[in-house]
Amino acid sequence: MTLVELLALPLMVDVSTAARALGLSRSTGYELARRGEFPCRVLHVGSSYRVPTAELLRVLGIDLSELSPKFPAA
Repeated sequence: MTLVELLALPLMVDVSTAARALGLSRSTGYELARRGEFPCRVLHVGSSYRVPTAELLRVLGIDLSELSPKFPAA
């Protein structure tokens, strides 16, 4: 995924999208999520898994506060 695509993601994404951003296959992403070994926090919401985009960006080393004044450091 490009930086522009990553920054356009909603607040939460599915494991498939997060896996793609991390360079993992969909099946590997879901297997890691099931085992509790996904590289960032995964929330089990109903019958699906969701990954907070902020944590995905953190794992990818993207600091929003460095990109734009619209994203102040917390």
